[in-house]
Amino acid sequence: MNLIFNVIIPAIILTKFSTHGYLGPSMGVIVALSFPVTYGLYDLIKNKKWNYISILGITSVLLTGGLALFKFNAIWFAVKEAAIPLIIAIIILVSMRTKYSVLEKLILNPKFFDIDLINRSIATNHAQDYSKKLFSRATLFMALSFLLSAMLNFILAIVILKSPADTPEFNNELGKMTALSLPVIMIPSMIAMILTFWYLTKGLKKATGLDFEKMVKSQK
Repeated sequence: MNLIFNVIIPAIILTKFSTHGYLGPSMGVIVALSFPVTYGLYDLIKNKKWNYISILGITSVLLTGGLALFKFNAIWFAVKEAAIPLIIAIIILVSMRTKYSVLEKLILNPKFFDIDLINRSIATNHAQDYSKKLFSRATLFMALSFLLSAMLNFILAIVILKSPADTPEFNNELGKMTALSLPVIMIPSMIAMILTFWYLTKGLKKATGLDFEKMVKSQK
């Protein structure tokens, strides 16, 4: 559902139904972007989790619509596309110094991992210093994955968006950029996140002496 509402439907509307014979450029943008905004708000209300990454995602979609309707140049779309993952990367790095670590929220989630057992095992093995370095490096790797996304977002926008805003041609290009965001941006970012998860769990095995199966909570 996430993919359908955030990528497929907006891409189809922007590329196929934004000509003057259908919705037109302005209404095409409004209708196309209403799907990810509506789905994002529905998901937030349903799950009752207003986390900053979800809010940034909805804000990004609204900014895209605003830039298109007010006919900003393509460079501003590129800046916007790069700004959101860049902000997330900064939040991740800043969270290292707080008790609200993004790394723990996204990867080392207490719903799935036995955090108490992991912490006790680290203390038993006197591996606190090693684990701190491990978490710092893993957090850095995660931040770098979003920096990679920011760079790819910027390049993709610059390469694809060539036409003036509020034209059928521009909407078509915006739809192509939306469709290409999956293979060009999301897949490399997912690979980077998977590698971060692998690095962290491998390090935790060494720090705790526990197998992966023991670190994970049994699901009953």
